[in-house]
Amino acid sequence: MNFTDILRTALHALRGNWMRSALTSLGVIIGIAAVIVMVSVGQGTQQEIDKLVSGLGSQRLDISPGASRGGGGARMSASSFFTLNEGDVDAIRNEIPEVQYVAGALRGSSQVVYAENNASTSWQGVQADYFAINGWVIADGSTFEAQDYTSAGKQVILGETVRRTLFGDDSGIGQTIRVGRVPFTVVGTLQPKGQGGFGQDQDDVIMVPLETARRRLMGAMGLPAGAVMQIALTVSNARDLTYAQGEVEALLRQRHRIGPGEEDDFRVRNISEIVATRTATTNLMSKLLGAVATICLIIGGIGIMNIMLVSVTERIREIGLRLAVGAGPSDVRRQFLAEAMLISLIGGVIGIAIGVVGALLVGRFSELPVALNGQVVALAAGFSVATGLFFGYYPARKASLLDPIEALRSQ
Repeated sequence: MNFTDILRTALHALRGNWMRSALTSLGVIIGIAAVIVMVSVGQGTQQEIDKLVSGLGSQRLDISPGASRGGGGARMSASSFFTLNEGDVDAIRNEIPEVQYVAGALRGSSQVVYAENNASTSWQGVQADYFAINGWVIADGSTFEAQDYTSAGKQVILGETVRRTLFGDDSGIGQTIRVGRVPFTVVGTLQPKGQGGFGQDQDDVIMVPLETARRRLMGAMGLPAGAVMQIALTVSNARDLTYAQGEVEALLRQRHRIGPGEEDDFRVRNISEIVATRTATTNLMSKLLGAVATICLIIGGIGIMNIMLVSVTERIREIGLRLAVGAGPSDVRRQFLAEAMLISLIGGVIGIAIGVVGALLVGRFSELPVALNGQVVALAAGFSVATGLFFGYYPARKASLLDPIEALRSQ
């Protein structure tokens, strides 16, 4: 029997029991659809992590105020104290040569107004290195001058979302806006970054010099002299990050007069460790999703094997007759294997269609990131073929080994 004869015979056999064939392929349909949806979600999540890595940087440390203690040793919240200051920033810059950039920052939120347009946005008071640390690039205009950082100059740089809200298609350079009650001159705009790794709009922000933020936007809070809310730094070589972290912690403990065994009044976050932990977690979840999809396929394959074994039992006389009139065992084996693979392939095609639609719906109506590509579909198609081949071989072999005389005598 040639390939055309085998295919025609297999189609005829499946059409004779179409309902049973359809129900058998249901397991493959569900398995293939699950593979596509789950792998797409896993890849989408990994892409989000890659975006997060590029946004945060793998050579970066973030230092924030830690817990302080009030009178009588009572533990107070970290937000009640500003335990970091510009002196810490200068000490890190001058005493740790591995540090490439370092900057202190203050942040808050306020209403910004220009003519009849206004927006509620966050502001950040920054030092010069802050732009390089966070990958901010000036799109139009210029960055702050050196004297702006020391004289509390009323200059502001706008993120893309704020610029668009206040000025539309205009750059806004040279215009005066009001931040809270304070007038500021727009000296630059930032290149857009889009959505961040946690879903936030990174462009909904404005930048002012650090001293400006302290005196003009947070003056009523009565901050300690030189206080900052955060210190961010990067190292020149990623291999020095762990060493630099230890040096920073030792330096700050010394400057803050923290004795042995006493709790730090600051926290140091190693961004690379956070990202590595999140990546490992995502990889584990992707493997779990893949395992679930694989189990669905195995169940579908077992269903194919079961039905094919039943089919062999029901068609013993047909098999015996074929062998008696000259068909070889290989012909019978190919016929039943073709039937199993057809069930699997038909289920695979339907499953791919359902999986693609399902992945698109998940990406549209849920917060889960989805990355659907041709590799995922090809992987699903390969699984479909492998399922039919693997689980159909045993029934096909069993049919080919039947003795034609005993088969004709049965029933």
